[in-house]
Amino acid sequence: MLFQPQNSIHPALAQKGPRPPYKNHTICSHLEPTPDEALEDRALLDAIAWPKPPAPTERCVGDQLEALVQMQDFQGRPKRYGGDFLVARLHSPELGAGVAGTVADHLNGSYSALFPLLWEGPAQVTITMVHSSEAVAVLQRLREQRSDRFFFQSLFRSGKLSETSVCNMCLPHNRPQEPLCNYTDLHTGEPWYCLKPKRLSCGTRINHFKGGYKKDLVTHKEALLFQRSGPDRIDVLPKKIGTQSLLPLKNRSIEPGPVKYNPAGYYYKGSWRSFDGTPVRQFDAKLITQCLTSKMINMYGDSTMRQWFEYLTAPSKVGPFMAVDGKHNILLKYRCHGPPIGFSTVRASELRYVANELDRLPGGPNTVVVLSLWAHFSPFPVEVYIRRMRHIRRALERLLARGPGTLVVIRSANLRALDKEMSLNHSDWFSLQLDRILRNMFMGLAVVFVDAWEMTLAHHSPHNIHPHPDIIKNMISLILTQVCPAKKKS
Repeated sequence: MLFQPQNSIHPALAQKGPRPPYKNHTICSHLEPTPDEALEDRALLDAIAWPKPPAPTERCVGDQLEALVQMQDFQGRPKRYGGDFLVARLHSPELGAGVAGTVADHLNGSYSALFPLLWEGPAQVTITMVHSSEAVAVLQRLREQRSDRFFFQSLFRSGKLSETSVCNMCLPHNRPQEPLCNYTDLHTGEPWYCLKPKRLSCGTRINHFKGGYKKDLVTHKEALLFQRSGPDRIDVLPKKIGTQSLLPLKNRSIEPGPVKYNPAGYYYKGSWRSFDGTPVRQFDAKLITQCLTSKMINMYGDSTMRQWFEYLTAPSKVGPFMAVDGKHNILLKYRCHGPPIGFSTVRASELRYVANELDRLPGGPNTVVVLSLWAHFSPFPVEVYIRRMRHIRRALERLLARGPGTLVVIRSANLRALDKEMSLNHSDWFSLQLDRILRNMFMGLAVVFVDAWEMTLAHHSPHNIHPHPDIIKNMISLILTQVCPAKKKS
């Protein structure tokens, strides 16, 4: 994978003026040629002119950088088709700065990575191929044809008798004659089944837990596509932008023109800044308490939402959790979403669907709803996620109608560490697909998005399903800024 930085400067910032005139050089400045000699000198010197490397390009805050990427196959030949999954970021370790780039696929083996230049000082580009197009094709097949590759179990118990049974959204594909326990939700219609225990009734189910992953999902050749050190994962070596640092705008009265890519925000000195210029407030424990006074915070989702709850309260199990501050009238609640959920153990009575929980809330100006549902849906066809989000969207519409002023915050997916097994079941490619569905389905609804994808991609810490505490701190600050915006100066 080869890349070459390109510069895209808005015409308002580009240097204007004629090219410098031709100069006739001599070691004896007093020996001026005649006009005829000067013409001949010029023609002769033009005849031996040799191309020079381009001069270092001056780049300013407000410009946009474009890096061109040409993919190669394992034999070093240029690829002639697209479909590779690349991610890109522009960052400065010296300044604690970073911004996610966007990658455009030209469908011919070449790609463009676009970055807005947002800070003064040094910057470098890192482009990573997460999966080759061939690996993505394998992931697509698994998602569409092997949704049973991740399974769940439940424990059934009555007195001293207990049995464990396999559970999933739709059972069974290959055992149609086996009796089932039907736990389909009566309100949303979300399906969930377990194979009926041989000696116990369906009403004796006491818990739900992760079963595991099925093996031998891919051929040996396909497995090579997901080796961590294989040719499908390449980090382009960090490369300085030219030989100069980014400079401030030459004329502060000139605003940069429209760019092809506007990120949600960027890091500078370790703190997240929103691209739209809205200041992100910083909160210590005292300010957090002041902000949440007389508020009811309802948090629903997977363990990435539980991580936010733990940041504010500090427990560490699956939930549900509740934190109460009677002195300041603060109620903070977390509940995991309904199946599919791959937690260690959840009581069957606590398996509740988010849409149903939202319908129980009165809402209002002191109510905050925070959602994060994505990590456990990646092994399943996207239609499963679409159906779940549709139920939640309808429930949010009802909540906002009966409780005007309710603040709804939705957290997007984020990147994670990947090995072979994790790639086959929870690849970042799956997460990106779900994230795009999420954004499209809630577009136009009165909700606030926290772009966890960009906040993890732009940060220097290694990718993790549960992001680094510094990232979480910035996410929480972003949310609390929405809950308690800065007072406007009169």
